[in-house]
Amino acid sequence: MTPAINLAKTLKLTYTIHEYTHETSASSYGLEAAEKLGVAAERVFKTLIVKTDNGQLAVAVLPVNNTLNFKKTAKALCLHNTVSCKKVQMAEPQEVQRSSGYVLGGVSPLGQKKRLATVIDSSAQQHPTIYVSAGRRGLEIELPASELAATLKAQFADIIDNDC
Repeated sequence: MTPAINLAKTLKLTYTIHEYTHETSASSYGLEAAEKLGVAAERVFKTLIVKTDNGQLAVAVLPVNNTLNFKKTAKALCLHNTVSCKKVQMAEPQEVQRSSGYVLGGVSPLGQKKRLATVIDSSAQQHPTIYVSAGRRGLEIELPASELAATLKAQFADIIDNDC
């Protein structure tokens, strides 16, 4: 069990666990998950940890086939989570692992060591369920986006680059 699965069990979330064999040669953990599970990439979401210009960490959850828009993310975090920032950038890998308790490629938005302000891309609301990492490479948890947001006290916002 991972902290993400333990939290889902404790809170009695509506979820399904999906496991697959992770290939170390995979260039994208998220796209690998979508392919191996036979799920549209738009329903598989990656968890990125960003750092604000004042040093705070925050979480962005977005489809694996999209790129995070830093300006939109900073704006969403400021509006919804009272995180004061003008800019965000990707957090350093060591900061991600220390803050979340997870290894890169297996970072789950659920069960992180520290609760961080979280924003989920609004496209998640278009699907009955979405897939996010369950806390290790090769393990995904499928659940309604609304339950994920409620559990994390997260907000929905457009945080992806639309120019891709």
